Amino acid sequence: MGSIGVLLPRDLPAADLVGYVRRAEALGFDEVWTVEDCFYRGGIAQSAIALASTSTISVGIGILPAALRSAALAAMEVGTLAEVFPGRVQVGIGHGMPQWMRQVGVWPGSPLTLLEEYFDAVRGILQGRAVSAAGRYVQLDEVTLDLAAGWVPPLLAGVRGPKSLALSGRVADGSILAEPVTPEYLAAAREQIAATRAHLIVAYNCAAVDDDSATARQLVRDGLHSIGEPDWGPHIAPLPFAAELARLRADCADGAEFAARMPDEWVDQLSVSGTPAQARDRIEQLFGAGATSVVLIPVGPDSSAALESLARVL
Repeated sequence: MGSIGVLLPRDLPAADLVGYVRRAEALGFDEVWTVEDCFYRGGIAQSAIALASTSTISVGIGILPAALRSAALAAMEVGTLAEVFPGRVQVGIGHGMPQWMRQVGVWPGSPLTLLEEYFDAVRGILQGRAVSAAGRYVQLDEVTLDLAAGWVPPLLAGVRGPKSLALSGRVADGSILAEPVTPEYLAAAREQIAATRAHLIVAYNCAAVDDDSATARQLVRDGLHSIGEPDWGPHIAPLPFAAELARLRADCADGAEFAARMPDEWVDQLSVSGTPAQARDRIEQLFGAGATSVVLIPVGPDSSAALESLARVL
């Protein structure tokens, strides 16, 4: 069995962050993942707080947009966390959401080139090498970290789409697959990743657990508003109802209507939801399809209550 993690809600009040991660650890989650969505809170800052506030739980950063910070700065920040909290850090890096990156004026002409250069540079610096690079996006001249040599955290690519997943298989230690992750999408993604060495697969999914499966299903619909948008095409394409889903989304005025009209069986396929037994069964299906970590995204108005209910799958 793989690891079960929980996502730190991006809009969680800052005053609740420490209590949330401590409770996640106490409940028995293996991992907690922070979010660096624009424009909420920084992934490095949240992760440092989470690590300092807990003692055993693994903290994943999901994800750092490469275009938003230089490779040297990313290596400095990640290296500091790895030195102070060895063995407890995982780092997701991606090219970022195009809309957000354009909003701050950093969307690259070639996102794949940026990621390839970035992974090579960050890994080399973290390994203690003096790194020089004269790439299209990464330029370094004998950059070396003044940190004690030690454990290098896994660097995972948070990407979607066949070309990006293939790049992840070449340059990353693992891949973060954003929600929704179904067994069908996992199979397709692993084929596109085509890793030739050990490769972590972190699967995000909106999740809700309740003794009444209908209540859980209704809760989780709120997390599925964006599923029909173009960026989510790779997630949907392997599903047997992909064409029907596209037609329904086109017939709806917005994501809220789409989520409300989605058939129950689709909701079940696109989330981890239901009774504790049903949710555990879905998690096992994802592990069986190749996920090494399943990360549950809490939904609903009360993040603390959602955390408590999700822990019932452990």
